[in-house]
Amino acid sequence: MSLRAGDVVPKISHPPPITHHPALITHRSVPTAHYPSPIAQRPAPITQRPAPTTQRPSPITQLPLPLFPIFPLYSLVQNMGRKKDREPKFYENLEVTNAGSEGKSIARVDGKVVMIEYAVPGDVIDARVTFKKRSFENAVITKMITPSADRVETFCKHFGTCGGCKWQQMSYEAQLRYKQQQVLDAFERIGKFSFPAFDPIIGSADTRYYRNKLEYSFTDRRWLTEVTDIGSLTKEQNAGLGYHIPGRFDKVFDVDTCYLMDELNNGIRNNIKDFCKQNDYDFFNLYGQTGFMRNLLLRNNLKGNWMLIVSFGYEDVEKRTALLAHIQQAFPQITSLLYVINDKRNDTIHDLEIKVFHGEDHIVESLEELQFKIGPKSFFQTNTTQTLNLYRKTREFAQLTGNELVYDLYTGVGTIALFVAKHAARVVGLEYVEQSIADAHVNTALNGITNTTFFAGDMKDLLTTDFVMQHGHPDVVITDPPRAGMHEDVIQRLLEVKPKRIVYVSCNPATQARDIALMSGHYAVTRVQPVDMFPHTHHVENIALLELK
Repeated sequence: MSLRAGDVVPKISHPPPITHHPALITHRSVPTAHYPSPIAQRPAPITQRPAPTTQRPSPITQLPLPLFPIFPLYSLVQNMGRKKDREPKFYENLEVTNAGSEGKSIARVDGKVVMIEYAVPGDVIDARVTFKKRSFENAVITKMITPSADRVETFCKHFGTCGGCKWQQMSYEAQLRYKQQQVLDAFERIGKFSFPAFDPIIGSADTRYYRNKLEYSFTDRRWLTEVTDIGSLTKEQNAGLGYHIPGRFDKVFDVDTCYLMDELNNGIRNNIKDFCKQNDYDFFNLYGQTGFMRNLLLRNNLKGNWMLIVSFGYEDVEKRTALLAHIQQAFPQITSLLYVINDKRNDTIHDLEIKVFHGEDHIVESLEELQFKIGPKSFFQTNTTQTLNLYRKTREFAQLTGNELVYDLYTGVGTIALFVAKHAARVVGLEYVEQSIADAHVNTALNGITNTTFFAGDMKDLLTTDFVMQHGHPDVVITDPPRAGMHEDVIQRLLEVKPKRIVYVSCNPATQARDIALMSGHYAVTRVQPVDMFPHTHHVENIALLELK
């Protein structure tokens, strides 16, 4: 859904005071810090679900709550008794000027930043402030005066409820423009070092169906996106399978169609959901941590092979076997059909035994001539075709002649290390996750590569003077740290080792700029290449080449 000039969000009405137990309120109507914009169809508070309780209701439940969330709950409590803070504040003819963090866009009023969800730079809008601080405010659109030339129709019915593709309302050309600007701003404002003109951002050839991995959660209390008398809903109508509402572990909305992964993912998910409803399988209750059907995890490769992991809340051999046999028959594309029994109070499966029901315990992905074995717990970049572009550019920046010793920091399952191995004399990969190093050894053997060595341990403790003396002085270092960036001890070690070139791959330009600034006394940034791995989001990957001065 997109707003056109003159479109007005319907006036907000208020329901009667709520007097139920707070545990009941949190199911559908507690205001949250993450909520859909008025642009999209909003979930509405509805008749509360009765449940047994021995506790007294909280005084906060006596407050009349708005038809859709305006403030986080802590803000309601914080602002009680301060009338001026509860008075609504509006802006008229507000011009949106830039894209900001977390997928929001920015307007400025008297020097103050106003962050607006679902706005597009170039929009002229009326807006209502939902949260305010001294230096910034959050706001939502109440009326579209003039839509931006970069505003487009959204294609997903879940836009505004799902937090997965917050930039759908912006043209892809504009998305790329603002992502490149995001890197530029980080380098200028945080890094404050010299750098050359950027290479043009590499856009994704596929802006839909580009992911190779998705996870879904079952719920026996799906998040409702329309006003409904929940007392009239059956067990089957309440059940859902989909994504969590942004920022909420306990809220899951039912997904009908998702455009992030090949269309078969929708067929598999909906088929399983229908089978479970028809056969009266219990969907998971996130509050009580009870229920049979818990999670689904889907992976696929470019060849069209699929892996499915079904997570059950407890063992029921008859029901489990019936479901998995049904899936095996219905979807021959699933060459790795796995299951796990998870009776813990969290959804992680990395510490659990995953069993094979049918087929292999892995799928294999190809990048150029390399083969990568991907198991249920393996890390692999989620946009396969764009990963190839990212790694090729990384290899290009490394400028390898075949004689170099390369250190690959935060190597993961060794994808970059193996990708550059045949162009280097030797590659040493370092990673703090032991399971990833085990996968790296498997992938090395799978490809018959003999000039790589991998080590597991905390990076700041592993990369020491003794380690360098034992394994050789690197000519080139490739580093691809997590979003938090590199530890200062690691940066200091790089400054002591002084490799000729450092190729810094990052999923967070802000921490990348911070780290490069710490090395700018010894290294010059000579090339910068942004890469878009996640269309319709504000996230951007970036590669920077640092050369010793």
